[in-house]
Amino acid sequence: MPTLPTTARGSEAGVYGKVAWRIIPLLFVCYIAAYLDRVNVSFAKLQMQTDVPAISDTVFGLGTGIFFLGYFVFEVPSNILLEKLGARLWIARIMITWGIISTTMIFVNSPWAFYGLRLLLGFAEAGFFPGVILYLTYWFPSRRRGEMVALFMMAIALTGVVGAPLSGWILHQFSGATGLKGWQMLFLVEGIPSITLGIFVPWLLADGVRSANWLNEEEKQLLEQNLQAEEVRKDQLPLAELFFNPHLILFAAIYFCSTMGLYGTGFWIPQLIKNTGIQDSLEVGLLTAIPYSFGAIAMLVLGRSSDRSGERRRHFALASFLGATGIVISNLFRQNTLVAMIGLTLATMGILATFPLFWPMPTEMLAGTSAAAGIAWVNSLGNLGGFLAPFIVGWFTDLTKRSDYGLYIIAGALVLGSLLVLGFVPRKTVISGVGH
Repeated sequence: MPTLPTTARGSEAGVYGKVAWRIIPLLFVCYIAAYLDRVNVSFAKLQMQTDVPAISDTVFGLGTGIFFLGYFVFEVPSNILLEKLGARLWIARIMITWGIISTTMIFVNSPWAFYGLRLLLGFAEAGFFPGVILYLTYWFPSRRRGEMVALFMMAIALTGVVGAPLSGWILHQFSGATGLKGWQMLFLVEGIPSITLGIFVPWLLADGVRSANWLNEEEKQLLEQNLQAEEVRKDQLPLAELFFNPHLILFAAIYFCSTMGLYGTGFWIPQLIKNTGIQDSLEVGLLTAIPYSFGAIAMLVLGRSSDRSGERRRHFALASFLGATGIVISNLFRQNTLVAMIGLTLATMGILATFPLFWPMPTEMLAGTSAAAGIAWVNSLGNLGGFLAPFIVGWFTDLTKRSDYGLYIIAGALVLGSLLVLGFVPRKTVISGVGH
């Protein structure tokens, strides 16, 4: 777990350190479970296509992306329900249902079964990530949120660091155990932690500042005063107006580019490493951990730098462009394991760092239900990049027998994201009629 900020007891920084230590580790572990269940299919692919030959690269790309269609449909209502029902119960519901569905992936025996279960997994998980982003606004003002989002989202990187070798080891070690193939054991073993965590979340998570019995009254007042001071710059937007707000659509387009990068590479990194000549699943898993290790460092360093400087746009553009450059390098030298790994590492560092730099921009604008719906709307539209990107890579791979053409499109999307931020997001990110 990354180091969380702590200072002398009684100071403002000390209170925020206390809050961070209390809620971030739990959310961090929950997101590891969520992201692992979302992307472990990239390792299952290494064996699944042999046992289910009908799952071509095109089918795989479409099936991994279909997850995000379920996400898109249910994400906004899920976030509104989280605000109405409370974070504890709703996050628990999300985790238990997605864990159950993830384990049923062991029954995949055709493309349609693959599509259906991935779609259901998207429905089940919808609302978790934007719900947590909303939840962080209940505790941390905008000036502190970049680092908190970075700490939370480092779970993606740690999933790669820990989950990739674990997935490779399960494939290597458990094939044939209890009559199941290695890829089936992968889904079974990695789905159980989500269910277990979901059962304990209601007892470990507070719905907000007032319900946190581990804070004294003085600490609660300090947190509430800082949040209220920020809220006066925000407003509630009617849902109909919010869905067509051009600024939120712009942010969704920028986020779309980042998710194109994340899932256009993330679902394919094990296969790309295997294509360099590495055949053993455990070795593939160990090598996959390297880009994510450096990605975790990049997320934290750039998130902290952005918080301290108050500057988001150039940080984001730099990270996005670095991601594109890394993809190009890894493709130009795709037959050379060492250089390809350097490229994949640069790509992962840049892509992962865009996320903690992105979310403080839209979240500092909206309040209340507008925040719940607005965050979910940006996330659901943007995550359609997660539907398109894996399909593009898979389709081009089947069509040309090479993955690099599709990945160059992913690199182009990252460059576009950096240009959108620099060209259209104002230095003071406010929505007309919302901020002052």
